[in-house]
Amino acid sequence: MTMEHSPYRLAEELELYLGDPADPRSPFSDAASASLDAREEFPAEICRLLDDWGLPDYYVPAPVGGRLRDYEHALQLLRTVARRDLTVAVAHGKTYLGAVCVWIAGSAEQAARLGADIRAGVPVALGLTERAHGSDLLAGEVEAVPDGPGAWRVSGEKWLINNATRGSVLTLLARTGPDGGPRGFSVLLADKRELPPGSYRHLPKIPTHGIRGADISGIALHRARLPRTTVVGTEGGGIETVLKALQLTRTMCASLSLGAADHGLSLALGFAAERRLYGRPLAELPQARHVLASAAADVLTHEALSLVAARLVHTATGELSVVSAVTKYLVPTGTEELLRELAALLGARAFLAGADHYGLFEKVERDHRIVSLFDGNTLVNLNSLVNQFRSLVRHWGRGQADEPVAACDLSVPLPEFDARGLSLLSRYGSSVLGALPAWVARAESHPALAAAARRLLTVTEKVHEEMAAPWDLAAGVPYEAFETARRYCLCFAGAACLGLWLHNRLVATDGVWRDGVWLRAALDRLLVRLGEQQGPADPEAYERLLDEAYEAGRTDRLFSLLRLGLARETV
Repeated sequence: MTMEHSPYRLAEELELYLGDPADPRSPFSDAASASLDAREEFPAEICRLLDDWGLPDYYVPAPVGGRLRDYEHALQLLRTVARRDLTVAVAHGKTYLGAVCVWIAGSAEQAARLGADIRAGVPVALGLTERAHGSDLLAGEVEAVPDGPGAWRVSGEKWLINNATRGSVLTLLARTGPDGGPRGFSVLLADKRELPPGSYRHLPKIPTHGIRGADISGIALHRARLPRTTVVGTEGGGIETVLKALQLTRTMCASLSLGAADHGLSLALGFAAERRLYGRPLAELPQARHVLASAAADVLTHEALSLVAARLVHTATGELSVVSAVTKYLVPTGTEELLRELAALLGARAFLAGADHYGLFEKVERDHRIVSLFDGNTLVNLNSLVNQFRSLVRHWGRGQADEPVAACDLSVPLPEFDARGLSLLSRYGSSVLGALPAWVARAESHPALAAAARRLLTVTEKVHEEMAAPWDLAAGVPYEAFETARRYCLCFAGAACLGLWLHNRLVATDGVWRDGVWLRAALDRLLVRLGEQQGPADPEAYERLLDEAYEAGRTDRLFSLLRLGLARETV
């Protein structure tokens, strides 16, 4: 039985509206994306196409006039765009990043005005990073000094900012306390349309290896006058506001990696089916099949983690400091690894940009390298977990009374997101990992996956023992702590997969769900990535999963946990 799920149906609607990417007549075709990339040109026409469909509405919360009711829908929509062209997804989706501080901390008036702008197609940018300081927000030098009782004068440069030039509105982190510090920064909402001439200038677009057409530039302000009413949230509360906002954007970054993995795997499957080696299709050779099946398992693992994470935004908001760090670390880095493995399978085709259909792979792999740097890089996210080791271990030891059913059961309606639940640290650990012992016990009635589930629980217990070690962080986080955090992420993903399968298996019973084949392959791969085994222990699951991947391609469906039709021209 096929499970119907609203976020996938909405994404399918957008997919069909955009048309067949193989049709060069389409404004959002593979050919158009390749041409724009070669010219390093901003995808303005494609962005207008997305505006016409109404995608900006899904960057604006429903209470202020938009259509953003839950983050699952946003995840699948941006994944659909990223599957076609990551540059477009980054260029268009950045408006949500620019607005999110207002959604969680802004006044009703600020939210209403910004929401109306976004729904009208006005791009928004987030000005955080600076040339000399990168992601060290507390070192920021852009300053806002009082100009009488009702205004600020803002000076300084923000650099490597997506949409800095094209964006009309800029959410800006500025130092408002002379001495800086955690309470010395504020978020200001700067509308460039209202700034006087000469108070700002755009810094040149930076040539980038990937996402070549995106507007990665900067802005320099010189005594730009902003009313005091442009403060988002409380004066001095900027760092806290930004860190809470990043919990949402880091979770949503998974959509970019999911889309890139969808595209990369599809290209690799097609190449392996057509390419002949030693008188046989490459797809029939054991090593090639292993690479393809492993990548297919990883794609579904990342998808499962992302689904649960998007739902946890609503159902366990206070845990997002953990959830977002796990998701932002694991999904992009895991996708980088699977794209590297698939590139080896494609051989020279993985390096020949635009040479033929498979030349698209080079752009996918190149564009995706930037995702792990967005909204806090790999080390930032792992370090965030290390800083919470003590709390996570304490709550793991207490056990979990209630399963996070609403996060895993896709039939349960999601409650409205309440930003007041966001917290810089998770006070109660992780409900997903807390439920793992109970879920493993329930898996005992399924012999095909029980052993892998038990092994996952064993290694999770071991990881928590490592986390409980007396880490001396005074001189910096040691490598071993980062490695433990990495393993924690893999254990979290395994728990999310198990919980998702257990709570939907009676409704979703066909395709990759039959006999738990996707979960069996996912758990097996996670145990390999955890270093608990050298290779596949359930080869049948991998073979069946690869068969399902090829069947999805033959029937114009996305290879995914739930059914989603792809736009293909019929002959």
